[in-house]
Amino acid sequence: MRSGNKPDRNLALELVRVTESAALAASRWIGRGDKEAADGAAVDAMRLLLDTVPMDGTVVIGEGEKDEAPMLYNGEAIGDGSPPVVDIAVDPLEGTTLTARGFGGALAVIALSERGTMFDPGPCVYMEKMAAPPEFADLISLERPLGEVIASIAERKGGTPEEVTLMILDRPRHEETVAEVRAAGASVRFITDGDVQAALLAVSEDTGIDLLWGIGGTPEGVLAASAIKCLGGELIGRLWPRDEGERSAALEAGYDLDRTLTTDDLVGGDDVFFAATGVTDGDMLDGVRRLDGGDLTTESLVMRSRSGTVRKIEARHDRAKLREVTGGRFG
Repeated sequence: MRSGNKPDRNLALELVRVTESAALAASRWIGRGDKEAADGAAVDAMRLLLDTVPMDGTVVIGEGEKDEAPMLYNGEAIGDGSPPVVDIAVDPLEGTTLTARGFGGALAVIALSERGTMFDPGPCVYMEKMAAPPEFADLISLERPLGEVIASIAERKGGTPEEVTLMILDRPRHEETVAEVRAAGASVRFITDGDVQAALLAVSEDTGIDLLWGIGGTPEGVLAASAIKCLGGELIGRLWPRDEGERSAALEAGYDLDRTLTTDDLVGGDDVFFAATGVTDGDMLDGVRRLDGGDLTTESLVMRSRSGTVRKIEARHDRAKLREVTGGRFG
């Protein structure tokens, strides 16, 4: 039974159907050099499945404003219109370039929480982010020098900074901070794309990553915070305008650019669902694979914050039947 605006227990498995469909559709474009086609296929497939989900949803984190995105745009109504009433964040294909070039780590991602609980980035495309697992969650800070944060983590681990590893997006804007990290004695593991997967790795056990730091997408920060609500740990962020135009627009809209946002600020709901399906093989999930005979397999994560349940779901898809029922969209 659903109760008012509270998310229904069964929505978890409904959401994984959505991310599976996006991953399957995008997989047709792996290594073909066309990131727009890969993204478009994922968006189309995700939108098709979302209308079958029993919910009254509004896209808070989507593909952009309505005049830029024909589907899954910010503010779009999603679902069949029945309760629960929810906010939705989507990234139909996190890692468009990864997919186009055949690199690992691309995901199809969706998160859901009670209406009015997801942070709306407005004009703020980027934010400075830091994420850590539960054992280091109270140590992270955007106010302290990063070297001090590294030293605190090393002390809690009972070792030295040489035993601390940070995951950082490989971008020119991070060069000075990378030098600071190395001067502190810690090591860096670079990623080329994929903020959400990086946050998952930073808060999960036995990944070898102690801390995530970087200036990346604010929408991805909301999605990552949704996952961290389910897994545990902490993500903090501070909005990072790219130029004076964005700064002025943010201030006029009432955003506090000096405030450190926590996981709860980014996703305030008590009952958060998160699902992700691998498109290409990565550290967290296997990508879509084609078996002898043509069938397809997917691997997904499905999580719920209220229960703390984390499921890894492996699925096999009959390609011929899938193409028949979807008009050739998937597989």
